[in-house]
This record gives sequence, structure tokens and C-alpha cells, in this order.
Amino acid sequence: MTGSGFTDRFLTADETREIVRAGLASLSLAGKRVLFIIPDGTRTMPMPQFFGLFREMLEGKATALDFLVALGTHQPMDDAALSRLVGTPVVDGHAGNSRIFNHEWADPATFATIGEIPAAEIAQLSGGRLEQPVTVSLNRLIFDYDQIVICGPVFPHEVVGFSGGNKYFFPGIAGAEVINFTHWLGALITNFEIIGAGYTPVRAVIDHAASMVTVPTACFALVVTPAGMAGL
Repeated sequence: MTGSGFTDRFLTADETREIVRAGLASLSLAGKRVLFIIPDGTRTMPMPQFFGLFREMLEGKATALDFLVALGTHQPMDDAALSRLVGTPVVDGHAGNSRIFNHEWADPATFATIGEIPAAEIAQLSGGRLEQPVTVSLNRLIFDYDQIVICGPVFPHEVVGFSGGNKYFFPGIAGAEVINFTHWLGALITNFEIIGAGYTPVRAVIDHAASMVTVPTACFALVVTPAGMAGL
């Protein structure tokens, strides 16, 4: 793990660049196909800064440098919205040599089933609240790549406890069954009990489902405020 954070100031551009450089260098991405999973426009983070750093540091080294927007079930982003998101012109889903994909949550053909969480494990993970098998499916696009890199902020969240990390798989690029299940589990626990509550049963289900992902995965986790980025 590499990174730093502060309670009394924000990371400078040079500090951010060095953390990103060290993080990417640790993955040995030369000659690999790399897919970044990023948030959509409903999340607050300096995505243009990171998009620029990723392209600057990996173009000409990685054999593919593409981006998948973790929509969950949010509205797909057109080229204009994607351009605002990444801070550079996007035309027909392309920014230079990089492709930017919307997660096509409404198209069953875009999913691959990667496993099932048995009912007994669900009962254990959910603290006995539910007991049913849950099919785990994800956007099959991830299996075209050698390395996944999640990049997104961490905020208190009304369904999971805190956002970020494996939440970019579930619900970010997941199929309907696991999305519906985790939201129902969060509803049973209630927003009042779960938001900002640390490690929750919903996060436990998400992490268990994410353990079924066979593509190597890393994560840039951001702590952001309206005034700046306090941690990375």
C-alpha cells in the first residue's frame, strides 16, 4: 500500500502525482491490458486530474488503457457527459487511444456469471436477516483485461456504510440480482443504522462476491471534500 492523508491540509498536485506514479509502478503494467473502473457524474472527485495522470503514465506502455464507468443502474453518459467527467473530449466513446465504456446494466448479454453465494453463507454474512442463494454476475468486459484498477472516492453511504473499493464491482458493474439483494439487505438494516457505520453486513456480502473476481485488481481510494483531496 502506498499513499498519505492529512487532517489539516490537502494533497498537492505533486504529492498526488507521486502516489499515482508509485501505485501504478507497483503493478508492472508494461505490455498489459488495463481497465480502470471509475465513478459516474454523481460522485465527487477530481476525475480529470486522475484521468490525465493515468494516460500520461501508461500510454505507450500498456497495450490497452480503457475506462469503464460504474453506473450501477444510473443513466448512461453520452459523449458530452463523459467529456465533462474526464476533462477531455470524448468522441464516440473514445478519448485518444482510450475507450470509455458505459456499464450496460440493462443488457443481459453483457454479463458473465462468476459464482453463487449459498444461502447458508448469506445467512451468516447478513447476520441472519436473509437466507437465500445469490447469483453473482458482472460486466463480462473485465475479462478482456490483465489488470483492473478501481479509482474512486470513499464517502459515508446509506446502503453499504461507506462507498468505494469493491462497491465499484457491486453494484457498480454488477447484474440485477446481487444489486437488488444488497439494497434490500441495506433497507432491512435501515439507513439510520448503516450510514457511516464502518464494516457492515452489506459490505461483507460485497467483499465476498468480489473475492470471485479472477482478474488482478488494485484500487486508488480518495478522501475528498469540496475544498480538496485530503487523502489518497
